[in-house]
Amino acid sequence: MAKKKANASTKAAKKIKAEKKLAKKEEKVTKKGGKDDRDDQDLETILEEMRKEWEEKHRVTEETVEGPPSRRANATFTPDPNGNYLWSIGGEYFSDDGKAHFYNDVYRYTPDKDEWRRYASPTCPGPRSAHAVVGMPQGGGKLYLFGGEFSSLNQTTFHHYRDLWEFDIPTSSWERIDTKVRPTARSGHRMAAWKHLIVLFGGFYDPGIRTNYLNDLWLFDTQTYKWEQVELKDADRKPSPRSGFSFLPVLEGVILHGNAGGYCKEYVKGKRTQGIALEDTWLLRYAICFRSMDLDPKLIKWERRKKAGYPPSVRSGCTMAYWANRSVGIMFGGVFDNDRDEETLESTFYNDMYGYQTIGNGRWVSLMLKRPKKKTGARKKKAQPVAQPLVHEQSESSDEDEDEGDAMEVDVCLVVYISVVNLMYLQLEPSGQPKPTEALKPFKPPEVTYVADENEPYDPEDSRPLPRYNAMLAVLRNTLYIYGGIYESGAREYTLDDFYALQLDKMDRYFCLRPNTVVFGNEESSDDSDSDDSDEDSLELNRPKGNEEDEDMDRDEEQPDDLPTEPGAEGTSMTDEELRVKATAFMGVAKDATRSPEDVISTPLPGETIAMFYDRSRIYWAQKAVEITHNRGKQLRRDGFELAQEKYASYKPLLEEVEKILAEAGLDEEEIKRSAAGGPSGAAGQSRNRR
Repeated sequence: MAKKKANASTKAAKKIKAEKKLAKKEEKVTKKGGKDDRDDQDLETILEEMRKEWEEKHRVTEETVEGPPSRRANATFTPDPNGNYLWSIGGEYFSDDGKAHFYNDVYRYTPDKDEWRRYASPTCPGPRSAHAVVGMPQGGGKLYLFGGEFSSLNQTTFHHYRDLWEFDIPTSSWERIDTKVRPTARSGHRMAAWKHLIVLFGGFYDPGIRTNYLNDLWLFDTQTYKWEQVELKDADRKPSPRSGFSFLPVLEGVILHGNAGGYCKEYVKGKRTQGIALEDTWLLRYAICFRSMDLDPKLIKWERRKKAGYPPSVRSGCTMAYWANRSVGIMFGGVFDNDRDEETLESTFYNDMYGYQTIGNGRWVSLMLKRPKKKTGARKKKAQPVAQPLVHEQSESSDEDEDEGDAMEVDVCLVVYISVVNLMYLQLEPSGQPKPTEALKPFKPPEVTYVADENEPYDPEDSRPLPRYNAMLAVLRNTLYIYGGIYESGAREYTLDDFYALQLDKMDRYFCLRPNTVVFGNEESSDDSDSDDSDEDSLELNRPKGNEEDEDMDRDEEQPDDLPTEPGAEGTSMTDEELRVKATAFMGVAKDATRSPEDVISTPLPGETIAMFYDRSRIYWAQKAVEITHNRGKQLRRDGFELAQEKYASYKPLLEEVEKILAEAGLDEEEIKRSAAGGPSGAAGQSRNRR
């Protein structure tokens, strides 16, 4: 009996224990469920906060602005891949005091409305110039930007970008594309599009000692977001390193023009740096893999093309845009610098226009504006060439005596060929039907009134823009648009902001959509009291005008306080030990980052010859010479060179001692230049050569 009671008591205890355990478990489950609900609620809050943060980061502001962007050069001007728009991104502006200013703004121009709109977002590329942009029609339209450069105000230090950005046109937002494999940092390169691939070639990079020009070839796949370098064999023919060239996408590949902007510098030991304007033409021929119908990088080849027709004279800084409706590249402007000796720099600026017919083996034509017929029915005079110093090297051939303007007329075979090309590039929907596109309105020229005699119609050459280089050029349908660039008047350079349009299918006249707002200085004045000011204003590198005390202080700052004013004069009487002390002190001063730009540019560097020193500081010495002699032209350059020689001679003993110190430390010639003064080769005022 007692045993039965004990068993019952034990069972009751176990039951109570099981009930408590079950209750505890249920309570735990209940608590866990509440926590999960709270976690879900917190997760939703987190996602909402993330969404708001993303929207704020990608918030785009859009506004209508008056006229084109501000004065600038070396920006990109890209036709919209799907619509009737033009996109302008970035660029640089050189103010009257020689300062460089860079932009990262985005503008869209609508020809139908003659309207400019500006887009801004927190996430966007940094300010830059000499970058490359290409448009792709996929996904509603995208723009891809790579590289470019940014500099300090006085252009003593430079930064080159190697970032890739994607601009989504429907949302007007930027996204940065980061990849492990990518091209090196560069400026002055060019890009072209083929299907979903972007082809990149050339450019330059300046680490501070010398400008390195590139000729590597890269492909970027916009579907996989990967870069791939096209490796060529050493024996394969290919263009030399260069920047600022023209890159035209055609059916069989990409055409590269050196004589439409190509530029590089030639470095020869013991000689001054020589800039070279290139004049060769190449075709990058695609090789298609028939299985994937895509490019095969291993089979891509460069082919050199011969000159044919009427090529432009040698120049750099010109711009070329592709007229897809006629398969013609349109080239405008440029500059040629005759810089063959130390005292001569003769520059010729252009505002003429040439066309390159890409079909077949390629052919150059000179594009002339057509004069209107006289109302009296008198015999029409042949259009005269541009009133600029042009050099036409025309081949003597009897079958080329006809007016070259007729070369732009397209025959039946050409029309059939272009139709086939357009069909190959046409985007198709899955159903096989062409994509519906918005109807594009034709260009409507503004009303222009010409005051002329009834029997003597206006001269279309009067409508031609000013000569310039580094302008922005784009062709939209059958209309050419020209914006900005750099123009030289006398010895001064001006960054422009005018905007022109030319109907290529009519070639009757340029339409000025916005006149230039730049006020050009009076280079020649009959008033003797103003002659000093006009001469000083005519220099490419100008200091802000101040009082005489400030100018005296600037002159005093040319020499460091701990160095003699004339190191060479005192160096003749100094002992070897004293000279070594002075040289060591000079090395410390040369590395000082707080030195004024004037001190940097006017002080020779260890390892520099007189030719190299004068090459990077010629504009500074011209400014000093005009303050003393008031001469102009060649005599002014001779005076400047003599001043540079005097400065170089005064520092020569000190520089030789510095070179000995560094040579004893085991440095070679190139390392001496880098370690002694940090290589301030990017002197102010040499923006023209950074192409």
